[in-house]
Amino acid sequence: MADMGDDTPLAERQRLYAMLSLETTLWEQGFCRIAGVDEAGRGPLAGPIVAAAVVLREPIAGLNDSKRLTDAARRALYERLNSGKHLVGMAAVSSAEIDATGIQSANYAAMRNAIAVLREKPDFILVDGYSLPGITKPSMRVIKGDSRSLSIAAASIVAKVTRDTMLLEMDRRYPQYGFARNKGYGTAEHLEALRRFGPCNEHRKSFAPCRAEGDSKELF
Repeated sequence: MADMGDDTPLAERQRLYAMLSLETTLWEQGFCRIAGVDEAGRGPLAGPIVAAAVVLREPIAGLNDSKRLTDAARRALYERLNSGKHLVGMAAVSSAEIDATGIQSANYAAMRNAIAVLREKPDFILVDGYSLPGITKPSMRVIKGDSRSLSIAAASIVAKVTRDTMLLEMDRRYPQYGFARNKGYGTAEHLEALRRFGPCNEHRKSFAPCRAEGDSKELF
């Protein structure tokens, strides 16, 4: 893996390489393309679940767990990750499919699909929080992986920014629910909107707060 520019502060270099410790061990074992995999949107009441798989070609200054970054920092890193230098795969599973198959099955499907669309296939997969069934490549479950693995942190950013962008489009279609602000999570504002308007087609009808509010309503 290539090094960073000379202007990267020493403390930042040390932090980044500490977050590459899992990858470094695997490189030393002969693996070349190590994909980090993470998801966004497991818990919300509306919208898709999105997964990303990222194979880093080099460390990126500032790269970290998406939850520790501002929206502006996430979007800047997203652009760098999608510059063409790194391998990035993304997949989404709709709320309708979540209702049909269950959230865990949808989560696994999104992760597998994100790996499948990488333009070069990984030879090892680091998965945030889960032992991922249905894949043939060697893999490792990494608890709190988005703060322990730079590759998983990169995937967390791609998944989060992709999903947030999708929720902004949903907000334009269904402004009553405040999706741009709540990202589909069950905030007080969102729950009140569900009580007033009922669920729309993007709500997860299998999730309890949506089931309680009756049939879907197309609202524009």
